[in-house]
Amino acid sequence: MPAERAPAASGGRVELACLELRGRVVAIELAHVREIVRAEALVPLPFAPRLIEGVMELRSGVVPVVDLGRALDGEPLAPARGQRVALVEVEGVRFGLRAEAALDVLSLDASQVEPTPALAAQAGYGAVTGIVRREGGPPVLILSLEHLLASIERSGVEESRP
Repeated sequence: MPAERAPAASGGRVELACLELRGRVVAIELAHVREIVRAEALVPLPFAPRLIEGVMELRSGVVPVVDLGRALDGEPLAPARGQRVALVEVEGVRFGLRAEAALDVLSLDASQVEPTPALAAQAGYGAVTGIVRREGGPPVLILSLEHLLASIERSGVEESRP
């Protein structure tokens, strides 16, 4: 695994929350997930970075929400019934990730996590920290929440430039 950020493994195990995004499975470390809720209507946040879709109100307060489709593919997800928002916390920042569905939780041996392909890593691709191959199914891409957070921050800086 790349030295800069591999999924945390406690006792040699990795736990991943799996989300569906345009027919593929992406995962985030379960340790960062606070809860997964139904996607509700969002309130647009004026002058927010372009990756922040809006805010939603929860028991714990107001949380900014990022559309995973826009963040990973550049194209927003079309609103649809059944979408979910994974509320995550990384580096002391809480935000939501909107996906088409919440699938399951994978608990697996850390040795099953393969590194990002060398060519992608050498090219500076940091959105995925590892890959899990599953028999009979497509690979699961483990997302770097730190990279996603940096992308959100960069999108705000780029838009504020003249």
